[in-house]
Amino acid sequence: MRLFRRDGYDGTTMRAIAGEAGVSVGNAYYYFASKEHLIQAFYDGIQVEHASAADEVLGRETAFEPRLRGVLEAWLDVASPDHEFAAQFFKNAADPESPLSPFSEESTPAREASTTLYRRVVEGADVKIAPALRRELPDLLWLLQMGIVLFWVHDRSPDQARTRRLVTQATPIVDRLLRLSRLPGVRGVVDDVVRVVADLRSP
Repeated sequence: MRLFRRDGYDGTTMRAIAGEAGVSVGNAYYYFASKEHLIQAFYDGIQVEHASAADEVLGRETAFEPRLRGVLEAWLDVASPDHEFAAQFFKNAADPESPLSPFSEESTPAREASTTLYRRVVEGADVKIAPALRRELPDLLWLLQMGIVLFWVHDRSPDQARTRRLVTQATPIVDRLLRLSRLPGVRGVVDDVVRVVADLRSP
């Protein structure tokens, strides 16, 4: 990660990584078949750190909005040291054909770890949600996080203060929308959203 931060993803070679680690190039390839595998390990590590950082707020709060806000803020805290690298690296991750895309098959373990965390947000909250929406909500919250990550990557404000403000302002809106989803006039729209999400997830 030190080399990636200093030289960028494209400017860092497996040979340089092996040299920095004090091992042969062949030994480096034995453990990580490519730079992409190193980034997948980075993704997995970020998910472990994120889940650990979110434990405190999830153990303390039962209301949905502070649970969601706390988990999103925990991600920003964990990812903050890698903001500059993320900006350089984003063009690779944004390529839909790249294994580094958060939507790729190779990123499935990290994606599932993240949706598991958002399942904890939902299951431990006191908000009442229609069962069909509850099932899909962890994936929808992960997509919300992806949108915030995109904003964060481009955020040049000090300490990414604009992204933190976005989280603070967006989570009450999500909370209100969930509470409205049980109203008779809104339920049909919610069912439509659930069907769209289910259809997009099917092969």
